[in-house]
Amino acid sequence: MAMKIRLARGGSKKRPFYRIVAADSRMPRDGRFIEKLGTYNPLLAKDSEERVQMDVERVQYWISQGAQVTDRVSRFLEAAGVVEKKERSNPKKAVPGKKAQERAEEKAAKAAETEAAE
Repeated sequence: MAMKIRLARGGSKKRPFYRIVAADSRMPRDGRFIEKLGTYNPLLAKDSEERVQMDVERVQYWISQGAQVTDRVSRFLEAAGVVEKKERSNPKKAVPGKKAQERAEEKAAKAAETEAAE
């Protein structure tokens, strides 16, 4: 059975609340799970202790049993110091969008024209 440690969404509309669960990867996101390992409340402040709560021992147990951790949960575990921080590569993250690049080019062209006129 392919196990995943992932988030299961709860809460009402526009008020998200997530459970950190160990589930079979074939089950739906909010469907059946094997064990609840913690909670995540994104509406709380980032420095709040109640934002992410998890049973670290049980998470380590499931990882030792071969469970794969999703990206978001792995970030929580990195912050808790359970797993090593891994290098992520997103080279396009800092590149502005197409329209922003066009606006920057127009602004640079205008600045060059005003300097040439002076």
